[in-house]
Amino acid sequence: MFESPRTHGENVRVSKKEHLQTCESKGQVYMQKASIETVVLTIFATSQILSPHYFAYKYEGPQSCHNTVPYKRASTSMSSSTLFSLTLCFLVLFNCCFAQIEQVTSRHDQQQARRRSSQHSECQLQRINALEPARRIKSEAGVTEIWDENDEQFECAAVAVIRHTIQKRGLLLPAYTNTPKLVYVEQGKGIQGAVFPGCPETFQSSGQFSRDGSQSSEDQHQKVRQVREGDVVALPSGVADWFYNNGDSPLVLVQLLDTSNPANQLDQDFRNFFLAGNPQRELQSQRSSYQRDQFEGQRGRQDEDESRRHQQDRNRNVFGGFDEQILAEAFNIDTRLARSMRNEKDNRGIIVRAEHELQVVSPHQSREEEEREIEHRRGRGGRFNGIEESFCTARLKHNINDPERADFFNPRAGRLTTVNSLNLPILRSVQLSVERERFDVTTLEYECPSIIYITRGNGRIQIVGDNGQTIFDGEVREGQVVTAPQSFAVVKKAGSQGFEWVSFKTNDNAQVSQLAGRVSTIRGLPVEVVANSFQISREDARRLKNNREEVSVFSPSQSGRSDEIA
Repeated sequence: MFESPRTHGENVRVSKKEHLQTCESKGQVYMQKASIETVVLTIFATSQILSPHYFAYKYEGPQSCHNTVPYKRASTSMSSSTLFSLTLCFLVLFNCCFAQIEQVTSRHDQQQARRRSSQHSECQLQRINALEPARRIKSEAGVTEIWDENDEQFECAAVAVIRHTIQKRGLLLPAYTNTPKLVYVEQGKGIQGAVFPGCPETFQSSGQFSRDGSQSSEDQHQKVRQVREGDVVALPSGVADWFYNNGDSPLVLVQLLDTSNPANQLDQDFRNFFLAGNPQRELQSQRSSYQRDQFEGQRGRQDEDESRRHQQDRNRNVFGGFDEQILAEAFNIDTRLARSMRNEKDNRGIIVRAEHELQVVSPHQSREEEEREIEHRRGRGGRFNGIEESFCTARLKHNINDPERADFFNPRAGRLTTVNSLNLPILRSVQLSVERERFDVTTLEYECPSIIYITRGNGRIQIVGDNGQTIFDGEVREGQVVTAPQSFAVVKKAGSQGFEWVSFKTNDNAQVSQLAGRVSTIRGLPVEVVANSFQISREDARRLKNNREEVSVFSPSQSGRSDEIA
């Protein structure tokens, strides 16, 4: 039996078994709450076990596993038992220490492995198609188009693709999603706002003009950004955002939502949580409902009242499900205003027309300022350091259309520009990246999963799987989407009108491996290996390796056979 001090100072006699159980459970709780620095120090202390007295003065773990004063000894066997108990207790803590450290240091690898495992078990692609939007939802000041997320290629990539077309003075209502997303500004210009939870309102206006022309009090809000054609905007899960078209032409936004991202802890559906309006039911993902119908088969129609009530529940913003009185108390407003927040009779959709031009503070960043900011970040290696870029001040956008930012350029062929976590660090958090390619000729490569959205022109794409089977071979045009699975070989050939596209990738620093060209896989093989692999002469092997000097973008073939794809 042990004498263990309690909170009131008295000694309580407990059994060895009870002491060990209490010690073990308390130690686990302690380890879960400890920081890594504390854990490391604890390992150092426990590695120098000398006696129970040492623990009493050196170890700063749970009080149930030691005393701040030495234990009273009744006999030598009692001391040995105490030492054994404490040693066992700290061995438990020692194991927890390593588990904690390993969990922190390998969390990113585990997330990537989980994504890969999920894709491997679900992807059995035999044939894919170039897809047009499957659903078209009209709003007061624009149109929303959604690609069929139940298509096999989107299920394999675990993504959803949405396109918003916002008319002049159109406002895409504030909303947040259960997944991170990338937004590509295909056309037009406007302003965009993102509200990061817990961050302060750093923008302040001197005053707003109300409808009657009088000046109202000043307004404070989080940062608002100017966006233009070619901008890529990264938004983490749970960050509410909105877009407004302050230009004269339509503002077209292409969004990619990554439902397999570890930030999504629900299911494979994307969910839009609108903070205002009365969103249409078709705007939500239909993947789960489709799978239920496939599993259960066609079911009889249910009670009409129940169906109508269910539909009404779906056609609300997030405040629509709360009681008016509770909303009034939460915002310290009257019930009339709380009723307006529910927007139950609002039929404008999710893109509404502003009555007057929005007057918000949005300083325009010059190109020179943006370039200096990017170079400053590159000079620091593009890493997060807690001061340079915090969650609240993270840079969210990067323009991918600027020719001067191209990573590869061939005046006879085209250019390629990449946005990844190196030049837009927040992409490491959302684990996404994007490429924009403008070609007049041919490329041949393999890479990580890519969702290819055609922005201009036309061309031909071939995709080949691991067994040499062609799963896609066809012409594609503006507005279509094609998915290239991971490691599948892809060749793209421009048509008569040129060929432009953006390629969304489910990796923050995606690596592309060329199959042809100066840095290709074939170029890296010895001539003897190439000759014996293809059963060709050494001279032919040298030509196969060295006839292309371009890196990624290939100019027309000098052999006069540029219309062929080998």
